[in-house]
Amino acid sequence: MRSRSRIAGVDEAGRGPLAGPVVAAAVILNPRRRIRGLADSKTLPPEERERLAGLIRARALAWAVAWADRDEIDSLNILEATLLAMRRALLALPVCPTHVKVDGNRCPCLGDLGLGCTFEAIVDGDVSVAAISAASILAKTCRDAMMCSLDACYPGFELARHKGYATQAHLKTLRRRRPSPLHRRSFSPMRRRSC
Repeated sequence: MRSRSRIAGVDEAGRGPLAGPVVAAAVILNPRRRIRGLADSKTLPPEERERLAGLIRARALAWAVAWADRDEIDSLNILEATLLAMRRALLALPVCPTHVKVDGNRCPCLGDLGLGCTFEAIVDGDVSVAAISAASILAKTCRDAMMCSLDACYPGFELARHKGYATQAHLKTLRRRRPSPLHRRSFSPMRRRSC
């Protein structure tokens, strides 16, 4: 691949939670403005993720964040909704990539949209590819911020605390009260209830 290739890393956050959107980010790093400390967002403390997210937004050649909401997750399924969010993030980039590296074993289909780049799926890419690590960090920090904001709209679920994941406290709350409009009806335990 040419040294001047624009490589976009793509990753998501929020496939597993019971509530909220799935968020994807696409990042084209600037090789002249390196960022030390990039890693899989799940391994970084929240303060370090926030610090790195600011550096990524300031130093990357291009970045974009997009999501699929609860309705899309329930109507498509979580995999297709994730791929949709990834497509949206890639199409929102202000600079077209020449090659895209996606965390996981599936790539979003963009052939009919004329992006004209090659794709590569990399299992555990958020650990081994800096651009994917950067995308992981942006997706995670964006989703966490969204869930913290939504906490005020849906009090009693403690969304700011668990971000919609199936913690014991979250599951206990769902046994006591009806799910919120953010809860994924296609996910267990909501499937077992008449919502």
